[in-house]
Parts: sequence; structure tokens; C-alpha cells
Amino acid sequence: MASLHDFVNLDLSDTTEKIIAEYIWVGGSGMDMRSKARTLPGPVTNPSELPKWNYDGSSTNQAPGDDSEVILYPRAIFKDPFRKGNNILVICDSYTPAGEPIPTNKRAKAAEIFSNPDVEAEEPWFGIEQEYTLLTMSKWPLGWPENGYPGPQGPYYCGNGADKAFGRDIVDAHYKACLYAGINISGINGEVMPGQWEFQVGPSVGISAGDEVWAARYILERITEIAGVVVSFDPKPVPVCDVVPICFFLSSASRDVGWFIMSISVTRMS
Repeated sequence: MASLHDFVNLDLSDTTEKIIAEYIWVGGSGMDMRSKARTLPGPVTNPSELPKWNYDGSSTNQAPGDDSEVILYPRAIFKDPFRKGNNILVICDSYTPAGEPIPTNKRAKAAEIFSNPDVEAEEPWFGIEQEYTLLTMSKWPLGWPENGYPGPQGPYYCGNGADKAFGRDIVDAHYKACLYAGINISGINGEVMPGQWEFQVGPSVGISAGDEVWAARYILERITEIAGVVVSFDPKPVPVCDVVPICFFLSSASRDVGWFIMSISVTRMS
């Protein structure tokens, strides 16, 4: 008797050249991620080969009900670690039917900046740290006493052991899935609070850093969905803790002359 697992893991390559493309975009809150899948006639290696698609923006808080069509423009492709084979994940951004970026489409402005020849000449490198918290379905952090609080920070940061690291199987699954997908994930570690973890993406050049972080977030959402836990990127998922993203930046100039010019730049920014 076949099981659900058997069908989920069917290898389609022996029976068809068709592939499944999961189109992914940022929803109306600016942090929620939406996706839907479509069948394509064969393998694709460049987003320019992909068709645009559409969705109902009134259901994602991105368009009014009387004019709800939003158009997806494919921007980046990653291997699909869930369906495997030639199937792909597609990072998209969102536009009106007239071709104007909708208000929640922050990628469009970023693409305009990064495509500037002066910016391209600098070959900007980014390294991004993404902290997150794993929560139970009742929205309480993993490893915390029910309706209570853990001991003070100290043993949890980069900690090991059943009383210090909570959700490591999810974290490692995410790490490997990102590497499989082609995301330039450079590491992971436990953070200062039980249930809190971090992954790092980069160094990545220009807008690809943002595409890779969003793809990594999507993969983490899917893995926690399978595991039956909730992932939160909220900077304060409970009132007593903080979760923050950190971004490191290097231009060609700062790479050439080293830390001296970087320290001057940081001083000027502050």
C-alpha cells in the first residue's frame, strides 16, 4: 500500500520532462511570504526564460477588491530542495498590470540602484545575519517552560545539549536545504535565548544578497511547517527578548584598502 510519503517523493524525471516552479513573493505585511506552483514544459536555468504570472492581490493586502490583479515578475531561480529533480523555486517581485511596482515591492527600487554603472563598478558585497525564533503552535519559544521564562542568558549562545539547544534538527535541515538550493549560506549558530537561532548569507554581490535571504526565509518557513513549529522573524517575539538582523557591507574600495577606510565609513555613518 502506497503512503503519502511515497507520492510526495515521486521521481518525475522518468516519466516527463515537465517541471514544477514554485513562484514566491513578499506579501502585504512586507514580511509574510506567499507562493504558488505551476507546471512548465521543461528545465529552466534563467529567470528570463520564465513566464510572468498573476495573483489576487486583494487576498494578500496588496490590492483593492475591485482591481485585484497583481503581476509576478520572475527574478531569481534556486533548486527546489523539497521536490528536488529539475524543479525550482522562483523569487518574484510584484507589479500592477500596467507594469508599475506595487507599494510593497521594495526590490524594484533596489534593482534600480544596483544596476547603476557606478554601483556595479564598486561590486558591493553583502553579508547578512538573520536571527529568528522557533515557537510552538501556541506561539511560545521552544525550550521555554510553559507560561514561564528560562534562566538568564549565558549557556544558550552556541550551546550544545538537550537543556541548551532547542530545534537543532530544524536548523540543520534548513542549513542543508539552503546549500542544496544554491543559496550562499555561510553558517548557523544558536543565539542567546532558548529557541533563538541565526543563519548567515554571503558574501553575496548586490541584489543577489536580498534574493538569497528571502529564499532562505522561505525554505525555513516550509521546513518549520513540516516540523509543526512556527518561525518568527519578529525583532521582539516575546517582551523580554530581542531578535535582530545584521548586515555587513564591503565595496571594492574598502576591500582594496582594508579596515582603515571601513572604520572611517562607519564613523561617518554614525
